[in-house]
Amino acid sequence: MGLPPPTPLLLGLLFLLGVLRPLWGDLVFIPSFIRTSRPVASASLVGGAEDVSAVSLSLSLLQDQAGSLPVPACGVLNNDTGNWSLTVTANVVRPENALEVTVRLKKGLQSCSSNKTGSFSESPCIVQTLLVSASDNSSCLAHLLIQVEIYANSSLAHNASENRTVIPNQVYQPLGPCPCNLTAGACDVRCCCDQECSSNVIELFRESCFTGVFGGDVNPLFDQLCSVQRAHGVPDWFPFLCVQSSLANSPFLGHFYHGSVSSGPRAAFEVYLHTDPKDSSDFGYKQGDPLMTAEKAYLTVPQVSLAGQCVQKAPVGFLQNFDVRCITDLEGSWEQGGIINTKIKSGAIGGIVTPKIIYEEATDLDRFITSTETLLQPGSAPRNVTVEEHYVFRWNNNTISEIHVRIIRAEVNAHQKGTMTQRFTVKFVSYNSGNEKETSGNPGYQLGRPVRAIDSSRANPVTALHLWQSAGRGLCTSATFRPVLFGEDALSGCFLEVAINENCTQLREKAVDMLDSLMQATHVAMRGNSDYNNLSDGWLEIIRADAPDTGADPSEGSANGTCLDVPAQLSIRILFSDAGAVEGITQQEILGAETRVSSVNWQFQCGLTCEQKADLFPLSVSVQFIRIPAQLPRPLTRFQINFTEYDCNRNDVCWPQLLYPLTRYYQGEPYSQCVAKGLLLVFFSILAVFLSDPWTRRCKA
Repeated sequence: MGLPPPTPLLLGLLFLLGVLRPLWGDLVFIPSFIRTSRPVASASLVGGAEDVSAVSLSLSLLQDQAGSLPVPACGVLNNDTGNWSLTVTANVVRPENALEVTVRLKKGLQSCSSNKTGSFSESPCIVQTLLVSASDNSSCLAHLLIQVEIYANSSLAHNASENRTVIPNQVYQPLGPCPCNLTAGACDVRCCCDQECSSNVIELFRESCFTGVFGGDVNPLFDQLCSVQRAHGVPDWFPFLCVQSSLANSPFLGHFYHGSVSSGPRAAFEVYLHTDPKDSSDFGYKQGDPLMTAEKAYLTVPQVSLAGQCVQKAPVGFLQNFDVRCITDLEGSWEQGGIINTKIKSGAIGGIVTPKIIYEEATDLDRFITSTETLLQPGSAPRNVTVEEHYVFRWNNNTISEIHVRIIRAEVNAHQKGTMTQRFTVKFVSYNSGNEKETSGNPGYQLGRPVRAIDSSRANPVTALHLWQSAGRGLCTSATFRPVLFGEDALSGCFLEVAINENCTQLREKAVDMLDSLMQATHVAMRGNSDYNNLSDGWLEIIRADAPDTGADPSEGSANGTCLDVPAQLSIRILFSDAGAVEGITQQEILGAETRVSSVNWQFQCGLTCEQKADLFPLSVSVQFIRIPAQLPRPLTRFQINFTEYDCNRNDVCWPQLLYPLTRYYQGEPYSQCVAKGLLLVFFSILAVFLSDPWTRRCKA
């Protein structure tokens, strides 16, 4: 479809004239020649203000002969525009001396729809030459030649279809039988599986077709098939271990043969939902069963999912304690009254328990509400929101005897905006338990239970190790405490407000007081059931290292807005190990605890100017649990130290673990099963040797 030889010469002359004529101040089309495959073409008519205002434009259809473009002339105008229209608008940038000329096809391209079987047409369906002339009193000033070539397979030649693509069931049919078919309604080059390519077009690139899955081989033969014949590289035992299967059963489809019980094609999306909650509470609850209400619905309390999001309608499980915090939008939060008129099934036939509810008012809203913005409108009344809900269930065997609920609510403005931190706790206690402290294990610690601690200098020694639970602006003054849980490493912090003229000694004392408020303890319990009133019952003294000296105020480097050696981080390290087992359950105990305070140099952060406002000084606390092996590892021998090629940790090849599944290092399965599977593998290996071709030839000899 290349242009004939005279055409490049004409195009060059038109281009040269189009570039030079604006420099002479003449009227000219930019560009002066357009070749397009679209039904729309645009150009600009540029010239002097008087020339543009007095110019008249006309459109005509030229008849080209012998494949060459005609020479434009005003004398050949026949006023035959065919199916084309001419639109002239003022230029947006230079409206006084420039016009925008647009030529558009009047009707659609339905005539380009090919009736042939092949949708790829080698020749265009529309080949026309248009001439736009600018004249003044029958004198030609400028010409614009437009050559149009529109093909039948162009995406513009097809109207958008409203039909949905039918996606086949991938279990029985590949989703994309021809992945290289990327263009709808057109032939893709080198894609031999494209049904829109005619046989003549495919012959042009048959030697360069895409191979593999991208080229359409979406169901290749896999190497394990017995029908796969390979000339080289096939072992002698291949016929003994190959797979007899039909070609329709392919692992590339993700579906394997199920025999006569194989189900037919089903709907692409079928999900069975339980519309009615399963109620088995009349015969007693089991651990994990959801608590049921008298209306045969689940008792729900907001909980945190595995993804970290809060689920508002999460069922409460029997004997499952939790303590969660949810961050919600204050604008859409209201006082939750779902538990007020709710009656809970006790677990016995006909048994009903009514919750006993106590309401309290929140005193410090900064602990719960952050980023507040109050919009005061006339006539707006305050509203109540729930900030904390605490549920205590007393159980007896598999029934519930009492339910106590404590709800803490706060009063906010009706149009107040921001975020709110809500807390929800559920706790199950025995019916005969009093106010005694719960244990963290019996005898060893349980993961996730609080670390027990006492302060031997107080009359009431019971205390705990704490972390900060920041709220509001994250200030230490409004932060709450949460206990250190056994086996869970944690990191928390808060901010101190410090002025530019802060006294360094007072800043150190304030920081030390904040950090010491987390460690109001002198001893930690070795076991989860150590007696609080007996210091000799497995209580370990906390080692405090590097106690900061708050009175020292080095004058070197001290200046207004700068303090040296300010305590900023508290590190708590707890050593623990396995101490044995009770009824097959490993018991863990604490071996020691150490606290260490790290100091930093503080400097007031100024912007362009140091304003009289408070700066934020961060304080942090970290907890790390370090496991100590119950038995020290066996020391290396001199042979293992000198000959490192037998060291599996320092070499890629590990000879001691050649038969790794049969050694004691493998912990994936019981040792007896590993030995049984190993013996079975040895049996099959010996059988394969006896059935191999070399052994058969040796026996025949």
